[in-house]
Amino acid sequence: RVPMKLPYVEYEAPTTMAEAVDLLAEHQDEASVLAGGQSLIPLMALRLARPAVLIDINGLSELSLVAVEDGRVTIGAMTREYVAEDSATVGDTVPLLAAALPLIGHEAIRSRGTIGGSLAHADPAAELPAVARALDAEFVVRGRAGERVVPAADWFEGYLATSRRPDEILAEVRFPAAGPGTGVAFLEVARRHGDFAIVGLAVSLTLADGVISDARLAFAGVSDVPVRAAEAEDLLVGQRPSADLFAEAARVATAALDPPADLNGSPEYRKQIAATLVRRGLQAAADNADERQ
Repeated sequence: RVPMKLPYVEYEAPTTMAEAVDLLAEHQDEASVLAGGQSLIPLMALRLARPAVLIDINGLSELSLVAVEDGRVTIGAMTREYVAEDSATVGDTVPLLAAALPLIGHEAIRSRGTIGGSLAHADPAAELPAVARALDAEFVVRGRAGERVVPAADWFEGYLATSRRPDEILAEVRFPAAGPGTGVAFLEVARRHGDFAIVGLAVSLTLADGVISDARLAFAGVSDVPVRAAEAEDLLVGQRPSADLFAEAARVATAALDPPADLNGSPEYRKQIAATLVRRGLQAAADNADERQ
């Protein structure tokens, strides 16, 4: 019989960041941080997570924000996914994030789930890690030693593993604001809407005078971390969009992939999906790039 009630856990509800940091410093690996709870609570119910102390940061209103300054968009870690989804600021400045948010679970999940919670949980099949990796987001963590900024390339260390230290809290995530001529797409294949992606792809293309000046591709679901397709990006820059170019980019982007096998499909199947998503995603991004001139 599978247990569904939560195991006994000591519960703390700090009202300030300083208090939360002190609690983490005191309990270290014995503590888990509760944000939206859409991943942690099911894991606890199934006994896959057994923290001794649960530190609930829902009372830290300072971590709920969306702000734009100096070409950068800062989103507080406790910002609910539905708030970001409905934000005109996010839609205007980080369109790739806006494209990915509606694909996360269902509305009930997004009403509680948080931007920081998803990125701290770091499921490699989830949408937000791929977006963060594609856009070279920055993660701001705070602990007793002060504030530390971690680039997305260094944040994701493995399956459900990040470079956040046990005594640190993810406070905010910074995304670069999209420039003129930037088109985006987030595509994924899943068994049902709301399921984790078998393969997902975040795409951003910037065009200047019809030529690709910047290209970003990041996969979800093909490894234990989100995967940038750097060689394909280099291939695209300086070229004019075309079906042949995108087909070659798909070949290059998937050549070195070694996806896992599971009940959803074989590695070969995932690679075929990935190639198709690259072709379709690049075309979709190229088609909507003109909207941001």
